[in-house]
Amino acid sequence: MNKNYKTAFLLTYITIGYNILEGLISVVWGIQDETLSLLGFGIDSFVEVLSGIGLLHMLLRIKNNNGQTSDKFERTALRITGAGFYILSVGLIAGSIINIYTGHKPETTIVGIIISVISIITMSVLIYNKTEVGKALQSEAIIADANCTRTCLYLSIILLAASAGYELTGIGGIDSIGAAAIAWFSYREGREAFEKAKGNLICSCGH
Repeated sequence: MNKNYKTAFLLTYITIGYNILEGLISVVWGIQDETLSLLGFGIDSFVEVLSGIGLLHMLLRIKNNNGQTSDKFERTALRITGAGFYILSVGLIAGSIINIYTGHKPETTIVGIIISVISIITMSVLIYNKTEVGKALQSEAIIADANCTRTCLYLSIILLAASAGYELTGIGGIDSIGAAAIAWFSYREGREAFEKAKGNLICSCGH
């Protein structure tokens, strides 16, 4: 196998494994600390695992036959991923409205700060390496995936802003606003996943 393809596969495995670990920690601590933004961030990570599996399948297809047309497995994975993002965005918006109405405040958002900083560093490294591999292989799909990973970087920045903002001010609404912002990006990711399933986009976000 070409060295660059090996690197592309490794980066995809790292992305999937990281999202699983990040999702588990974020969901558990999001529930324990009652922070909606961290919980939403964690669920988003799990949905991104499905996107990563679809990307892995795509890499195998391209490596084996250089095909650029998505197959049934990829389109099905994208539709499931898109539906997951839509459901998440609705849940987060509803939760944000309820939390603001009731004046709910998280116990703490320290874990959110830690996870977001780690994620920002990880996503930045993945973006750089995916871009380099994509250029080496002259693969528009891999380069597009690197660009889409920027959405995941933005989500991490939102989580950091919401978590740090709450710790500094104690205003519970900041956590809810952060969750609503994550919901917006989740909606966009869902829309892009469905567009890709129709063959209108090269990729959806890879977390």
